[in-house]
Amino acid sequence: MMQNNVLEYLENIVKSVPDKIAYADENYGASFREVYDKSRAIGTFLSQEGYYKEPVVVFMGKHPSAIITFYGVIYSGCYYVPIDEEMPRHRIELIFQSLNPKAVICDEDTIKSIEGFNYSGQTYLYDDIIKTASDELLLANIRDRQIDTDPIYIVFTSGSTGIPKGVVACHRSVIDYIENLSDLLRIDENTVFGNQTPLYVDACLKELYPTLKYGATTYIIPKSLFMFPLKLVDFLNEKKINTVCWVVSALTMISAFGTFEKAKPEYLHTIAFGSEVFPIKQFKLWRQNLPKARFINLYGPTECTGMSCYYEVDRDFELDEAIPIGRPFKNTEIILFDDEDKEAKKGEVGEICIRGTSLTLGYYKNFEKTNEVFVQNPLNSSYPELIYRTGDLGKYNDRGELVFVSRKDNQIKHMGHRIELGEIEVVANMQEDIKSACCIFDEVKKKIILYYVGDITKAEVAAFLKQKLPRYMVPNVIENIESMPLTSNGKINRVLLKESYKSK
Repeated sequence: MMQNNVLEYLENIVKSVPDKIAYADENYGASFREVYDKSRAIGTFLSQEGYYKEPVVVFMGKHPSAIITFYGVIYSGCYYVPIDEEMPRHRIELIFQSLNPKAVICDEDTIKSIEGFNYSGQTYLYDDIIKTASDELLLANIRDRQIDTDPIYIVFTSGSTGIPKGVVACHRSVIDYIENLSDLLRIDENTVFGNQTPLYVDACLKELYPTLKYGATTYIIPKSLFMFPLKLVDFLNEKKINTVCWVVSALTMISAFGTFEKAKPEYLHTIAFGSEVFPIKQFKLWRQNLPKARFINLYGPTECTGMSCYYEVDRDFELDEAIPIGRPFKNTEIILFDDEDKEAKKGEVGEICIRGTSLTLGYYKNFEKTNEVFVQNPLNSSYPELIYRTGDLGKYNDRGELVFVSRKDNQIKHMGHRIELGEIEVVANMQEDIKSACCIFDEVKKKIILYYVGDITKAEVAAFLKQKLPRYMVPNVIENIESMPLTSNGKINRVLLKESYKSK
C-alpha cells in the first residue's frame, strides 16, 4: 500500500523497537514509544482546542521534545513552524507577522522570551500538553481526512532581500525525499546520525524522518562543540556516530585546524555534505584520514524539499576543480535554461530549474513571490506544469555530471567581464595557509573584496592570486579576519561581510 503520511514511519517502527532511543542530546534520550505517545497526546490536545489545517509555531530549544512536538502538530492536522531563540529577534518578529499564528508551543526556557513578541494567539507549555490523554477516535478521524498534498511544515528561508519567506512542504514531497535519500545513504537500524543543522531549517529532515523509517538513532550535537573541533570528534566517537549530513563549513572546521593529527572520527562511514562548495584541499584531508568512508555531495533548495541532486565521490579532484552535484534523485528532473528560456547547450552554463514531486507548495501567504519562481515549464505549452527556478547556475561537465557554478546573484560584471565570485574563492582556498575564504562585491565602488582566515599576509595572498587569476579577477581589497562569520545554519554569512565592509 502506498504511504501517504509521514507519521506512518513512526507508527510502523514503534511496533518493532519501542524501547530504542530515537532522538537524544547530551542530557536526555527519547525512545520511539515516548515519541509516539507524546506526539499523539500533543495532536489530541491541539485538535481538542480547535486547531486544524493552520500553522502552529514550535518555539523551543534544540532538543528531542521539539522534534516530538513537530509530529504532534502533524497528528492534529496542522503544520509546524520551527523557531529558535538563537534566531535574530527581528527575524522572529517578521515570521510572526507573516503567520499571525493562533497557537505557539514553548518549553520552560522559551516561555519567558515569548512574552516580548507581539502576537494575539495562545501560548502552551510542552510539559503541560503532553499530559493529555490520547483520543484514538479523534486522531483516526483526522487521519481519514488527511491527504498527501496537505502541508506538514513551514520553514522560513532568509531570502536575498532579507524578508523571510515561508516555504510550505507537504507529506508527498517529504516522503519522496526520505525514500530517495535513505536509499542513497544506505540508512538502516544501525545508523547513528550526528545532527549539526538547526531544527528550524529543512536540512534536519535528513536525520529526523529516516530515524523514524528505520529505527535509527539521532544525536543532537551541542552547538558549542562546533567551536572546539577536538571535543566535537570526541563526542562523535563517544556516541559511535557513523553518519553525518553537515554543511561544508562544519567539516572544514575539523580538517583546517589540524584536528586529524590528534583524533579521528572512528565510526564515521557516511559523510554527506552540501549548501556550499567543499574546498578540494580540505576535502582531500578528509578522504586521506577516512579512506574507507563514503563521501556524498548533495544539492537542493528548500523550495524543493531538502536535496534534489547527489554525487558520490568516486575519484580524485584537482585543487581548482569543483566536486559535481551529479544527478537528480528519482522522480526529479533538472533542466538548465539560458537567458532566453531555452535549454542550455551542452557544456553551457544555465539556470538550474527543477521539476517533479519534490517541489513544495510555494510560499505561505505570498502568491506574488511564489509565482515569480514556481513557473510554467517553458518547454511545455500543452498543459500546466510547474518548475522551480533556483537562481543557481550550473553546467554539465565532460562526464555528463551536473556541476554547480554559482548563485546568479554571485555573478558580477566587473571591468567589462562577467565573473563568478565562486571561482576566485576556489583559487584562494588552494593556498596552503588559507583555512577559509569568501568573496563579495561592492556594487557602488565596483570593487571585489576577498576575506580570508589564515596565517598568511595580505601581500602573500595577493601575490598567489596574481599568479593564478586573470588581472580583472584579482580582488581589489584583501582582508584578513580572525574567523569567518557563519549563519545559524553554518554557511558563510555573506550578508554580514557585506555590511561590515560598508560600515568601514
